[in-house]
Amino acid sequence: MGKTKRKKRTIARICSMIGVSLLILVILICIPLTLPRLTGFDIYTVVTGSMEPAIPVGSLIYVREEAPAELTEGEVVAYRSDTDAGIIITHRVVKNQVVSGQLITKGDANEAEDISPVSYAQVIGKVTLTIPVLGGIFAAMVTFYGKIVIVSVVLLAAILLYIGTDSRNIQEKE
Repeated sequence: MGKTKRKKRTIARICSMIGVSLLILVILICIPLTLPRLTGFDIYTVVTGSMEPAIPVGSLIYVREEAPAELTEGEVVAYRSDTDAGIIITHRVVKNQVVSGQLITKGDANEAEDISPVSYAQVIGKVTLTIPVLGGIFAAMVTFYGKIVIVSVVLLAAILLYIGTDSRNIQEKE
């Protein structure tokens, strides 16, 4: 086999390996962001330090719906702010006042309990899993530019795989 054929074959293999690696990377990043939603979890990114060190800023949290009356002291919950329903707060349950239908909560990093009790209607669910750092990636991926990057990486991977496969097919014909 000549040097030219070996170089072409090496380039084809490198292109294929890079293409496969990029696709695997995209899949590995997307699985923790999509699969849990299909199984009933809500996913949020932690943007404040109120729960540090237990839940660092930039963490991805998985929240599963749970009956508020079943929540116990020490569990971490996600709930909607009473002033802005678009704001999701993640704090620890200090006390569950079942009779009044309210939770008393507190951020781990805060010195005092939250000023306002959390009504059961505000509760989204219990935090069941926390993955540090992944929240920052998730937040970037859901932006317009993040989606462009994902599509670009997938297209680049497809092109590299095509180059690798096409080069091998040409070499086999020769």
